[in-house]
Amino acid sequence: MDEQALLGLNPNADADFRQRALAYFEQLKVSQDAWQVCAEALAQSIYSDDHIKFFCFQVLEHQVKFKYSELTEVQQQLIRETLITWLQAQMLNPQPEKTFIRNKAAQVFALLFVTEYLTKWPKFFFDILSVVDLNPRGVDMYLRILMAVDAELVDRDVVHTSEEARRNTLLKDTMREQCIPSLVESWYQILQNYQYNNSELTCQCLEVVGAYVSWIDLSLIANERFINMLLGHMSVEVLREEACDCLFEIVNKGMDPIDKTKLVESLCQVLQSAGLFSIDQEDDVDFLARFSKLVNGMGQALIASWTKLIKSGDMKSAQDALQAIEAKVSLMLQLLIHEDDDISSNIIGFCYDYLHILKQLSALSDQQKANVEAIMLAVMKKLTYDEEYNFENEGEDEAMFVEYRKQLKLLLDRLAQVSPELLLASVRRVFNTTLQNWQTTRFMEVEVAIRLLYMLAEALPVSHGAHFSGDVTKATALQDMMRTLVTSGVSAYQHTSVTLEFFETVVRYEKFFAVEPQHIPTVLMAFLDHRGLRHSSPKVRSRTAYLFSRFVKSLNKQMNPFIEDVLNRIQDLLELSPPENGYQALLSSDDQLFIYETAGVLIVNSEYSAERKQALMRNLLTPLMEKFKVLLEKLMMAQDEDRQMALADCLNHAVGFASRTSKAFSNKQTVKQCGCSEVYLDCLQTFLPALSCPLQKEVLRSGVRTFLHRMIICLEEEVLPFIPSASEHMLKDCEAKDLQEFIPLINQITAKFKTQVSPFLQQMFMPLLHAIFEVLLLPAEDNDQSAALEKQMLRRSYFAFLQTVTGSGMSEVIANQGAENVERVLFTVIQGAVDYPDPIAQKTCFIILSKLVELWGGKDGPVGFADFVYKHIVPACFLAPLKQTFDLADAQTVLALSECAVTLKTIHLKRGPECIQYLQQDYLPSLQVAPEIIQEFCQALQQPDAKVFKNYLKVFFQRAKP
Repeated sequence: MDEQALLGLNPNADADFRQRALAYFEQLKVSQDAWQVCAEALAQSIYSDDHIKFFCFQVLEHQVKFKYSELTEVQQQLIRETLITWLQAQMLNPQPEKTFIRNKAAQVFALLFVTEYLTKWPKFFFDILSVVDLNPRGVDMYLRILMAVDAELVDRDVVHTSEEARRNTLLKDTMREQCIPSLVESWYQILQNYQYNNSELTCQCLEVVGAYVSWIDLSLIANERFINMLLGHMSVEVLREEACDCLFEIVNKGMDPIDKTKLVESLCQVLQSAGLFSIDQEDDVDFLARFSKLVNGMGQALIASWTKLIKSGDMKSAQDALQAIEAKVSLMLQLLIHEDDDISSNIIGFCYDYLHILKQLSALSDQQKANVEAIMLAVMKKLTYDEEYNFENEGEDEAMFVEYRKQLKLLLDRLAQVSPELLLASVRRVFNTTLQNWQTTRFMEVEVAIRLLYMLAEALPVSHGAHFSGDVTKATALQDMMRTLVTSGVSAYQHTSVTLEFFETVVRYEKFFAVEPQHIPTVLMAFLDHRGLRHSSPKVRSRTAYLFSRFVKSLNKQMNPFIEDVLNRIQDLLELSPPENGYQALLSSDDQLFIYETAGVLIVNSEYSAERKQALMRNLLTPLMEKFKVLLEKLMMAQDEDRQMALADCLNHAVGFASRTSKAFSNKQTVKQCGCSEVYLDCLQTFLPALSCPLQKEVLRSGVRTFLHRMIICLEEEVLPFIPSASEHMLKDCEAKDLQEFIPLINQITAKFKTQVSPFLQQMFMPLLHAIFEVLLLPAEDNDQSAALEKQMLRRSYFAFLQTVTGSGMSEVIANQGAENVERVLFTVIQGAVDYPDPIAQKTCFIILSKLVELWGGKDGPVGFADFVYKHIVPACFLAPLKQTFDLADAQTVLALSECAVTLKTIHLKRGPECIQYLQQDYLPSLQVAPEIIQEFCQALQQPDAKVFKNYLKVFFQRAKP
């Protein structure tokens, strides 16, 4: 072997050596006989370097996985012998191999097993067992091989082809017949031999048993000798976690419900008598987490049995199962309330399913009611943050707690289904007690009290948030709690979690303020002062900005008395942050978007006159326009790239803020009715010059383009005078992405104003096309995927533009471009339909073709178009679907074919019998289609029902393709 290249296998080798080693590995993989050198190196222990040994196994792995069938019988035998020789050596070596080498060797054994077990090596396991016997190093390898085989056969994370899945089923069936009983016996011997003197091997063996239990005959394991041994392990500290997992797998195995109930009950009796149910005396949390998972498995197994027995009508056995379930509830509660969240989280499934049973019972016993209440108190306690939670810098532990809280929320929702009255009463009690003394209560208790009120909104669902009407008891309770929340002064609590929960809850129950509007000023002040938008924490300020906009939007009817006051108070928050380094604004630009939108909503939905609305809107937008002009001048003069970027971002924010205010308008309150057209037209005039700025084009154009989209909706035809010059600037030296984003703007204008913009479209049609063709014709690197994708997207945008023009009844825009240009455009559409394997674009092209045939395909159509139909459009309808890349199993392609059928139907509709004659006598014979198929095709085409022809066309091309 190339010793120099092998040096690069060391992780500490420099990059050049590592590169050389990689190249060498690739070379060996394709070489015919390199694997033999590696096999020899392993069998004869030539190398002592671990990385080289691992490398040799990798080469063998590649050979077995991808090139095994190319080997001769003798060569295959050599691989088998190499592995067995290596295995024998393991028992004699002074030091065991590193774990990563043993695992890789096990993988190669497993690959060989799936390849050879059914044909050449039926004694695979027996051969290995005869080599290893009870030698500890040999047993270690044997168990690793078993885990690797299980991973190959049943690992659900590995995606198998249907062929592999069939093979795996056959392998498992054969193993069950031929060797599983012997393997199980070997596991028993290993456990018995090593349980007191080699905990590592015992745990490995227990892991193997747990893995195989899911697919072998359970009676081989769920019998007295095995279970007793496993239960014995439950009392041995180093073994009990693995024993727990193994018992969990046994309990999890599908079986007859009565047998399952008996099995679980017998396990529970032994575990209980061994003192394992005394949770409070156990301080090993890792073990308790596994134990909790086991109890969860037993509980869910009993519930599954109960469900099956109820369905089968065996009420007596169902009652037994229910009793068994009830007997586990106190243990479940101890685990649920445990201070360690992992232990608690592992039992939630059982708890959830138990509540589901209670929900189905017609009446609850006193004990069951007490259980529900206990679960409820446990959930309330466990929802509470602990002291260690880091609110300012949330890491992995915090993320896990957030996930855990979501699980608890599901339990709370389920509790609400079982006993809504009890939930409401419990939350009310906790809430009122906590809020009476919030000043002296710890933050986590105050937060959870408000959180529970917040969670009630989803736990007790109503339509459209109508929590304060309907059921009087519920409405009164919620109203009382909301009143307490907003009048207690708890919004001033000095902890971010409480502050945020306060605002979240106020917004969730916004309908409360329609019932008691007297509280609106109190809450508005909380939003606007140091508790909300001016809080010391950026996280609180940011979230409050969003919640404030929601609050104002939902209560716009009640906001009138406060509008001017609110607008004055948010004035400083609307300032455009200058791009000067070190300036720290209270809100980020994203947060400011919400404040601008809120200001817009307040003005537009006010009861003021149009004049007053216009004045307020002008006050809001004029500072932006003035700042914009100054910044644009600064940008034109800026030399430094970073400074340019900062200025361009700032300009973009200004445009974005103006854009966002326009979201307040609606069909009922249009820009015109509010008298605000002039202000937005002034904005347009201010922003458009940015399009001709040669610096930071992408950022500036994108902002102005978005603003134009909004103005087309808001200002309607008043925007039209600005479009030509804006388009001219946007078409100057543009790239694929610019064009791709500009075309939707033109499409929007075309679809909205139709013939009103016909002169403008005719004028800019060819300049736009030239810009598109120029970009599409630019040479690109063969392997430049992103450039290819950009071109594909631009091509789609181009066809979408033609579709919009033809679909808006403005084919004259194309027709008036002169014969040569028209022909060029038509050929690009034919090319798009046939040559590019992009079904989305192909579909659009066929839509354009059918539209043009519909408009121009009659007797009075443009000169020469009928010829074009027969020479190019009809062939396109056949050539596209006949391409190998046209995949009729793909949904998008089927849609393209559907439009192709519409095109042929439209040609027949416009040209009549002449079209049928052309297909029968000229075109289809030229494709060597049999006369009877031609007849059949023409009959299908003449069917009045278009669907019949669409279905026929799919079958026609399926038959035509080899």
